[in-house]
Amino acid sequence: MTFEALRRRHLQMDETQDASRRADLKAGAIMMASNIRANSGKRVGTVPGVEIGDIFYFRMELCVIGLHAPSMGGIDYMTTKFGKDEDSVAICIVSAGGYENEDDDTDVLVYSGQGGNNRNTEERHDQKLERGNLALERSLHRKNEIRVVRGFKDPFCLTGKIYIYDGLYKIHESWKERTKYGVNCFKYKLLREPGQRDGAALWKMTQRWIDNPATRGRVLLADLSSKAEILPVCLVNEVDHEKGPVHFTYTNQVKYLRPLSSMKKLQGCGCQSVCLPGDASCACGQHNGGDLPFSSSGLLSCRKPIVYECGESCNCSTNCRNRVTQKGSRLHFEVFRTTNRGWGLRCWEPIRAGSFICEVSTYVSPDEFEPLPVKISAKNMGNVSRFMNHSCSPNVFWQPVQYDHGDDGHPHIMFFALKHIPPMTELTYDYGVAGAESSGSGSRRTKNCVCGSQNCRGLF
Repeated sequence: MTFEALRRRHLQMDETQDASRRADLKAGAIMMASNIRANSGKRVGTVPGVEIGDIFYFRMELCVIGLHAPSMGGIDYMTTKFGKDEDSVAICIVSAGGYENEDDDTDVLVYSGQGGNNRNTEERHDQKLERGNLALERSLHRKNEIRVVRGFKDPFCLTGKIYIYDGLYKIHESWKERTKYGVNCFKYKLLREPGQRDGAALWKMTQRWIDNPATRGRVLLADLSSKAEILPVCLVNEVDHEKGPVHFTYTNQVKYLRPLSSMKKLQGCGCQSVCLPGDASCACGQHNGGDLPFSSSGLLSCRKPIVYECGESCNCSTNCRNRVTQKGSRLHFEVFRTTNRGWGLRCWEPIRAGSFICEVSTYVSPDEFEPLPVKISAKNMGNVSRFMNHSCSPNVFWQPVQYDHGDDGHPHIMFFALKHIPPMTELTYDYGVAGAESSGSGSRRTKNCVCGSQNCRGLF
């Protein structure tokens, strides 16, 4: 979380200075130099704090959490003791498409050794049994567990990759094979250790659902939103015999009795085509403290008291990077039955930290029309956000956003990803601290918390 927040902030600053060094490398270097990292020592087996299915968008992220030390190489290895003997064995590999690896089977991985695969034809050569290749060969004989990280194409970025930690494997076989380039390559067949939760298998399953939603089983309702959302919202129960949530009116808009025309207007920008980072004449940039709040890929750079998007009064086009939440959500949501908290919300796609998830849609009556702090309520009307449960360790946060009026006391409430969220992970946010005073009405009603987090407060 620290790495990604630092990377996005540096990316925001670098865009105004036309910096050449990549923001992910800069963030990683700062964290390494400041010793802000986890699990600095190498180890065989699992890494504390890293769960199977966790996703990463940069190789440097794997380094700072101690999952895979090399920022470029695909094989991480170390010298460790086996009884009275010492041996150099592999501890983690990244299968990301750089070599001819076979990874269609989610429980089997045929991994190619390193070296000799240079793009320059004259520099290609047979692989040598040294360094990482030798460590893999020794792991075959030592039968030690090896962490496997698999790389997949980022569905939201044509050139990007997503790295998924897929758990522990062991090498069962090795051989030499001549590649299509005519050089000899080492091959290692790894089998996934049984009894582990799904990692890459879950990823591939959700990708099939995205390609063809009809392949998703145990569906109660194909679209809970009745086409109100851009993409259908699936309703699923794999726990008990409940047929669905209590009746409510689905809406993806905030509806006020007080018309927007009676509210203060938001000053627009005069930018031609799109707003640009570092443009001192951009009124929307000035509203946001001098920086555009979103990256070129639509990620929120950092939390703010209020984010100001471009609106109808702006001269820029609809393709402006400062128009994100107003375009609505483009995720495949699934409302599902939890084991102990009623209905919950999750998503088929991976969600990157800083990504817009959805808006809080509800009906606001005159007596509820109070300025911040915000009370979120969607008892009778709402959208997918009404199914988002509480957690004391949430993966989502709410952010006030303005774009269609200038009354800062009554903003839109948007949900963003607090950290990278793997597919089929329940989306949760923090409802608030038990006993905290609300504006002018004493203390809120408390409930026992069953979020299961290590940081659970017991009440919310």
